[in-house]
Amino acid sequence: MTKPLTLLIAALGGEGGGVLTGWVVKAAQDSNLPVQATSIPGVAQRTGATTYYIEIWPQTWSEVNNNTPVFALSPAVGEIDVLASTELLETGRQIQAGYVTPDRTHLIASTHRVFSTAEKMQMGDGRVDSKQLVEAAGDRSRLHILFDMEDIARDVGAHISAVLLGAIAGCGSLPISEKTFRNVIRGEGKAVEANLAGFDSGFRAAQGEMRAQSLRSTDQNSHITVPENLQSRVREEFPDDVHEILGQGVRRLIDFQDVAYAGCFLDRLVTFSDKDTNLFKKTAKHLAVRMSFEDVIKVAQAKTRATRMRRIKAESGASPGDTLVVTEFLKPGINEFCDVLPEGLARWLLAKAARWPRLQNWQRGMELNSSSVSGYTKLKLLAGMRRWRRRTWRFRQEQETIETWLHTILLAATISNALAMEVAECSRLIKGYSDTHTRGRSSFDQITAALIQPALSGKIDVALAVGQIASAREAALADSEGIALREALSSPKELFSKAS
Repeated sequence: MTKPLTLLIAALGGEGGGVLTGWVVKAAQDSNLPVQATSIPGVAQRTGATTYYIEIWPQTWSEVNNNTPVFALSPAVGEIDVLASTELLETGRQIQAGYVTPDRTHLIASTHRVFSTAEKMQMGDGRVDSKQLVEAAGDRSRLHILFDMEDIARDVGAHISAVLLGAIAGCGSLPISEKTFRNVIRGEGKAVEANLAGFDSGFRAAQGEMRAQSLRSTDQNSHITVPENLQSRVREEFPDDVHEILGQGVRRLIDFQDVAYAGCFLDRLVTFSDKDTNLFKKTAKHLAVRMSFEDVIKVAQAKTRATRMRRIKAESGASPGDTLVVTEFLKPGINEFCDVLPEGLARWLLAKAARWPRLQNWQRGMELNSSSVSGYTKLKLLAGMRRWRRRTWRFRQEQETIETWLHTILLAATISNALAMEVAECSRLIKGYSDTHTRGRSSFDQITAALIQPALSGKIDVALAVGQIASAREAALADSEGIALREALSSPKELFSKAS
């Protein structure tokens, strides 16, 4: 029995899902095929589902004697021939809803991520595991075509919807020719050359004629040149299997501060070179992050990068002749202000703030146009303060706590490698600046006092402490109010009694 071909498009708000649907419908009409499209429009990003459902009858109007086929108004679970998605997590949502089945569905999706609000709100790494989403896509579908469409769209100056249309055409699941799709883009008359370039790239990726990398993991600082003396140190002083992570750390810290600071990173890790490889890698990873701590100077560095403005222009779809205004919303408080002051002055001001609640709660909201000459210059001057960063109060604090943390890891390693791994992992708690940094620092100190130090001194059983530290850390990361952490730390008395 002849059935309609079903196509479900999942997109985020503003990604052109409606435009893509219009192209597919027009191509079907130009092919003399009966077609119907319905949609559930959402709003920006992840605040609403944005799906488009298309049914195409595989026979022409003459073949059905101009009798209009019966089409459904909404997709049915297990009845989707092609699922096309502009983002990986949206793909996962449709798989979870049952629209992708291994006996029928051809799955075409971009592997790039636009993180949801829930992912961003987590104190720890709240991101959904992209590898699991890709594995699910492969296991649940009859055929899957996965590649970073956003990256391709950016390279050719097209919209992601054009790349996805090319991939739909390239998969061969619809009774519509490549030429017809191209003519639809030309007929619309909007950004024709760019959209055709995007279509061509998507088509060739679906056909396997170009390399389509999914889940590419790139070092954002790969453009940083590492001096030969540091490269030689990495080769001569450390095992081969840790060279990659050391290279990433060195480039990150050169970008954050300078070559000498990256050398300090290697100095600190020399004492770990004879330790367990997994412990070394974990320590090196967290050390690089902690040494490149968040302060207002780093924020200014990030906001004045040339690559940032290029990315914003690409994401906004601005044409070369368009005027683009970027407004930064800043709200520095007394802590952020003191972070970049010399130690003596910062101590004096913080002591004053401790006695004057009004000063302690002082914040200043600002709107800064970073795309203007004056706004960009202000941020650039602030970013240039990194040459004086070593003299700041925050820098001094961070170096002292880092040294204490590394010493604790080494001490734990003499007792238990598992304990040392947990001490290293607790560095995840310390991040950000202002209130975020204060809360993380407090959580770290509480876990250290209640579990790590007693385990190091033999007051509690190490094996039990390892599990308790992990539980307490995850509780702290899951709850910014600290209630979950207090509950997790309410049982150490039991550990003490078992140890005795």
